Amino acid sequence: MDTYKDNNLDELLDYIDPASLTYQEWCGVGMALKDAGYDYSLWDVWSQRDAARYHKGECEKKWRTFAGCEHPVTAGTIVHLALENGYRPQYSNKKESHALNWDDTIGEDYVVTSRKAAQDIPIPEPEAWNPAQELSQYIETLFEADDFVGYVTETWKNKDGKYVPTSGCCDRTAGQLLAALSKCGDDIGAVFGDYMEAAGAWIRFNPLDGKGGKNENVTEYRFALVESDVLDIERQNGILHEMQLPIACLVYSGGKSLHAIVRVDAPNYEEYRKRVDFLYAVCDKNGLKVDRQNRNPSRLSRMPGVMRNGKKQFLVATNIGLGSWAEWKDYIDSVTDDLPEFESMAEAWENMPELSPPLIENVLRQGHKMLIAGPSKAGKSYALIEMSIAIAEGRQWLGWQCAKGRVLYVNLELDRASCLHRFRDVYQAMKLPAANLQSIDIWNLRGVTEPMDRLAPKLIRRAKKKQYIAVIIDPIYKVITGDENSADQMAHFCNQFDKVCTQLGCAVIYCHHHSKGAQGGKRSMDRASGSGVFARDPDALLDMTELELSEDIRKQETNTAICDACVEQLRRHAPAVLADASPDALLSHVEALKLCQDNLPPAVYEAFLSEMETIKRTVRQRTAWRLDGTLREFPKFEPKNLWFRYPVHVEDTIGVLKDLQMEVDLMPYQRGNKKRGKKTKETYAAQKADKKAALLNAFHACNLDGAVTVDDMAEYLGISEKTVRRRVKDCEELIIENNSIQLSKMEKNGGTK
Repeated sequence: MDTYKDNNLDELLDYIDPASLTYQEWCGVGMALKDAGYDYSLWDVWSQRDAARYHKGECEKKWRTFAGCEHPVTAGTIVHLALENGYRPQYSNKKESHALNWDDTIGEDYVVTSRKAAQDIPIPEPEAWNPAQELSQYIETLFEADDFVGYVTETWKNKDGKYVPTSGCCDRTAGQLLAALSKCGDDIGAVFGDYMEAAGAWIRFNPLDGKGGKNENVTEYRFALVESDVLDIERQNGILHEMQLPIACLVYSGGKSLHAIVRVDAPNYEEYRKRVDFLYAVCDKNGLKVDRQNRNPSRLSRMPGVMRNGKKQFLVATNIGLGSWAEWKDYIDSVTDDLPEFESMAEAWENMPELSPPLIENVLRQGHKMLIAGPSKAGKSYALIEMSIAIAEGRQWLGWQCAKGRVLYVNLELDRASCLHRFRDVYQAMKLPAANLQSIDIWNLRGVTEPMDRLAPKLIRRAKKKQYIAVIIDPIYKVITGDENSADQMAHFCNQFDKVCTQLGCAVIYCHHHSKGAQGGKRSMDRASGSGVFARDPDALLDMTELELSEDIRKQETNTAICDACVEQLRRHAPAVLADASPDALLSHVEALKLCQDNLPPAVYEAFLSEMETIKRTVRQRTAWRLDGTLREFPKFEPKNLWFRYPVHVEDTIGVLKDLQMEVDLMPYQRGNKKRGKKTKETYAAQKADKKAALLNAFHACNLDGAVTVDDMAEYLGISEKTVRRRVKDCEELIIENNSIQLSKMEKNGGTK
């Protein structure tokens, strides 16, 4: 009961006009107030706003009859009525960034004003009144000269004593009526027929076929009628103006309402109904409760230039608001967006917001995005699992300290069993105690995933209360929405990650593969597959490229692995020998094996020897990688060299890999060819082809605005301008004109001469 009082139902009543309610609805408001713990006096004061039906003492008497029941009328009744009349709760409910479909429900969107917020705009009655001129202006605004116009001046009384219009006339064109009005001397009855002042007169706002005044007789669906009699005339006028409705004619009815003839310009009846439904829904949301009986295109509206019960039915304005339905639709879509307002730097200067804390020290902040790109077999998934564990345990990842917290790993590629086993294997290989397993959640979606634009809302809903500091998505090719080479489609795709970051307050980390073809000559940020949006959108990009291992390094790694295995055996079976052994003896696999032979039990030594081939094979399977990065929030770091010692990556702290070339920078004739002798014709051809591919890659990478200079290409490739000119000369796809490199005419024509 107190909860409802806290919602200030008395304020909600300001949005509800008792005169607009039925008797049952009026009683419902009273029941809801009593159920919420209010006194009858609030209901009584509010009811007095309906002077025509209010009777002193009736509220108190009726209040006593409201007894409790199994299904009472609650405060929700009042909230519902208030919402229908423009009330908006004081909370933000951000909408999805999309255009509203006709079948969508209009929620907190499309609200420009409200019944309470709108300003009153007075409507003075015209003193010097020219009825014929006013009606002529109305007809000229709405109709073409050859349009048939429907109108009604004759009425009859129904059983309730209300004046009801007849079917009227529809056999005269706008041109004919205008000609007659120009000669009538303000005698409207002489043109349209005499009308009864107690009832007024009506006119149809859409053109007809001259055969009748029903919907099927409407020839064009130009206009719709917006009418509401719930609010004061001045407030109605204020809301109509603030909504910027494309009003062709605004007419005072001579009663409680304004008749706004709104441009909808529908191509057919079906579309007309859709547009009118949308129009009425938007009006309702802005505090103007519309009479939905007016939604038919053949509906009668009040005719300006006539009298009604001693009041003038007059033309208030023409052509106000926006110029067309299309302009208004764009406007109403845009003014209610969820974009932030402009911010003054002067106001923020002395009160700067706090930066998000780092998730990965000197690489990524919490709430930001990071992409890891690399070719297949780089162990990207293992790297992401390593990161998940490092965050959960608050440890280092590839030499960078991670913040400690909860993490969600979204598995899109592996079956559940394989994924869970990988986590355990990586934990063991990292030699970490599994102290914070409760901080790692896994969402296994293999075989049931959806495109990212549909997956993101579901992820957000499930993760809302989990307080993750990181969400890791592996891999994104499984959830890509649209063409990955389309910049605009990929911008929409990447926006889904922003939604996850913003609404969950966590970082989003995801991985993607390198593009196909030669990677030589490309910068790290240009290697990820698809549109350049991928590389430029995240706050941090880490790119993995393979290093070409020499035979000497492989031998050195084998020696180290055997020495480590020997040390482990001695630690288990002869620790005293290990303590007395010289350091040099433990760095040579020959000396280390001799120590094992001399000091291990024979059976143990023989079993150990049988493991040698396994150790050697494991070493041969190792790969080496260079991790480069492009960071938005932090300074660029020196590239890291990593060993992928299945199933984990290990940073090369010794510097063995420092001087190795990346495989992508090697020419094909160099890759895997350790004993290079005299170059053959095939070798020269391969070398030339790679240089050409690197040149074309550089051209397309630099060609952002249609102009690529020789200087640009030289800087990109790290070669001299002279070398660039020589290579372009040998490349038939490119030409140089005035220091500008362009596609040749042959290439522009699709490769044909």
